[in-house]
Amino acid sequence: MASGEIADYELIVVNDASSDATPRLADEAAAANPRVKVVHHPVNRKLGGSMKSGFAASTGEVIVYTDADLPFDMRELHKALRLLRQYEADMVSAYRFDRTDEGLTRVIYSALYNALVRVLYGVRVRDVNFAFKVCRSRIFNDISLKSEGSFIDAELVVRAKKLGYSLVQFGVDYFPRTRGISTLSKPSVIVKILREAFALRRELNAITAARPK
Repeated sequence: MASGEIADYELIVVNDASSDATPRLADEAAAANPRVKVVHHPVNRKLGGSMKSGFAASTGEVIVYTDADLPFDMRELHKALRLLRQYEADMVSAYRFDRTDEGLTRVIYSALYNALVRVLYGVRVRDVNFAFKVCRSRIFNDISLKSEGSFIDAELVVRAKKLGYSLVQFGVDYFPRTRGISTLSKPSVIVKILREAFALRRELNAITAARPK
C-alpha cells in the first residue's frame, strides 16, 4: 500500500442467508483460494448486518466495501487507493456520475436521502449510500456501527466525519445491475432507514472529534 501497489489481499464474501447457490459457490471459491474468506449468516441480517460481519472479519490495513453485483469498474479501485495515499485520507467514498438508467424515482429518492443526511447530521456527502467505499481499518478502533439496515452507509460516514477522520470523494461511471431487483426502494426498507436515521440522531450528533481534523 505504501508504494501504491496491493502487496496482499483477502476477499471476504458475506452470505446473508442466501437461498440460492451462493453458499456453495462461496465455499468452493474459499476452498480453491486461501485468500477467499466466507462469512455465513444463519438468518438474514440485511445490509447493515452484512457490512458489520465483513468489517469484523477483515484483517488488512485497508478495507474495500462493495456489493456483489459490482456497480462500477473494479479498475477504479487503483484510483481510490491512490487518492487514499496521496491525500493521506482515512476514507474514500465514490459517487456515481450518472444513474438515470435506474429511473427517475430512484434518482429522486437518492437526492432526498442525501439531503436528509445533511439536514440531520450536518455532513455533506454525495451519494452516501453508494457501495464503493475504501477505509483504513484503523478507523474501526473508534467506530462501532449499530445499524442493521441500509442506513449503515450513512452511519459509517457520519461517525467517521464527526470523529475527525478525513474523507475524499471521487466520481465513477455506474453500471446498473442486469439481474435481480434492488430492494432499496421498497417501502419497508425506506421505513427502516428513516427509523434508524432518527433513532441514532442524538447519539451521532453528540460525537466529538477524537483526533485533529
